[in-house]
Amino acid sequence: MNSFSKRALISVSNKTGLKELATGLVAAGYEIVSSGGTASFLSDTGLKVTKVDQVTGFPEILDGRVKTLNPHIHGGILARLDLASHREQLKQHGIQPFSVVVVNLYPFAETIAKPDIQVADAIEQIDIGGPTLVRASAKNFQHVAILTDPNDYSPFLDQIAQGG
Repeated sequence: MNSFSKRALISVSNKTGLKELATGLVAAGYEIVSSGGTASFLSDTGLKVTKVDQVTGFPEILDGRVKTLNPHIHGGILARLDLASHREQLKQHGIQPFSVVVVNLYPFAETIAKPDIQVADAIEQIDIGGPTLVRASAKNFQHVAILTDPNDYSPFLDQIAQGG
């Protein structure tokens, strides 16, 4: 297993700049792994996308409440590739590492600001998987780049182009 994996997990609610980012990642040799609506959006642009359930071997459940909360995702994000024991555990469990995670959270504040919002609708905008992906990526920042803001997509692609 390589110490650097060109593999990106993308799961966003805000699709601004996403086509350009994903196209740039693919052009740089990255495999794109994505969930739900993000996978559909990227597939509709003509990009090859591996769906999260193909990686996890488990479908999205509970009306989409559980998508990325799986060891095949979080193990791939949290693995310290500088440690032989982590590389061995990834190999043992058939987990491939991620080097890039692109995520932004459900628009909870916008949702609850609506005057006619129902509690049930507001509850569904409480993001669980997104913050978990952000925190896992931040914990392993030495090995995983985390993008949460579409304004960072272009500078990130510039860094990749410069070999960073």
